[in-house]
Amino acid sequence: MTEILHVVSLVLILAGALLCLTAAIGLLRFRDVPTRLHAATKPQVLGLLLIAIAVGIELQSWAVVAFLVPVLVIQFATAPLSAHMVGRQAYRNGTVDRRTLHVDELADAKETPPGASG
Repeated sequence: MTEILHVVSLVLILAGALLCLTAAIGLLRFRDVPTRLHAATKPQVLGLLLIAIAVGIELQSWAVVAFLVPVLVIQFATAPLSAHMVGRQAYRNGTVDRRTLHVDELADAKETPPGASG
């Protein structure tokens, strides 16, 4: 039974590492901000999840699981928020090609500077 768990954890670590590698390659290869944000968040978070599951399976300890759960929760909470903030700032700076957006929900929104009341 332990041999099967070793193989499962090995496969999960390899899959997670490949996803993290594709995220890094996507950050280097993609040209615009929205596609880079997609590459930075989705495969990277899934890769971390697979690696954490593999570590939990391999070590089989509740202390390890108790350590990995907050790491994953923080990652799941911060990755979308940071991607949203980077995308929002890129939109405001004009570095996003608005012609390539299928739906531009911010086109009619009135932009107020931070700290201004309105």
